[in-house]
Amino acid sequence: MSDRRNAVMRTVAVAGPVGVAAGAALLHGVLANTSAALVLVLVVVAVGVAGDRTAGVLAALSAAAAFDFFLTEPYHRFAILDRVDVETALLLLAIGVAVTEIAQWGRRQQARAQRREGYLTGVATAARLAADGTPDHDLVATVERMITDVLDLDGCRFDPTHARRTDRPVLGRDGTVVWHGRVVDVERDGLPTMDTIELPAGRRGTNGRFLLVASSGVRRPDLESRLVAVTLAEQVDAPVRAAEPDR
Repeated sequence: MSDRRNAVMRTVAVAGPVGVAAGAALLHGVLANTSAALVLVLVVVAVGVAGDRTAGVLAALSAAAAFDFFLTEPYHRFAILDRVDVETALLLLAIGVAVTEIAQWGRRQQARAQRREGYLTGVATAARLAADGTPDHDLVATVERMITDVLDLDGCRFDPTHARRTDRPVLGRDGTVVWHGRVVDVERDGLPTMDTIELPAGRRGTNGRFLLVASSGVRRPDLESRLVAVTLAEQVDAPVRAAEPDR
């Protein structure tokens, strides 16, 4: 979600419930507080679904405050004397926060499903290129690009030589990163940024290696993403013409 859209939704989150409550106050003689609260709930739900977490929480707070200020006695003061009105205000706040969290959870699930679909498409594409006998440089270039995208790297380059440096971190077939004999907690500490990471190519890991660079910032790809990168690297399973080795 863009910064501009976030700013707009947060403005709506604050102003929307205030406007609705002010309008409901004008109809106080014909509109019960419970009905006005339901309208405020609709506003909060709409903001919670359309905006980010901050917008949803702001809408919930604004709705509770506006309900107190415009719709409960004493009017136009932040004070509630009636127990039922207190409960209504608290319910507005609780519903707003709950709806926001549910909406955020749904977005995360949707994003995860889209990533998985993209991963499957990428692996299928690489496997098809390998099976079709695509020229080595085309297959390697495709896999390099896909690994870079999956792990959010600065760069990825294939090195067909077999000589590997033992002091470098290695992304293994099980998705773990080992550096100096120690397993790196990638999801906590991120990928190593001080050195190039080696990812063995081919199903036996003997057909060269992909050199991964993540030096410009901390990247924390999850295990699923790392396993996808390993699967992509396995598609380069035939010896590739030698190139200038990494230095």
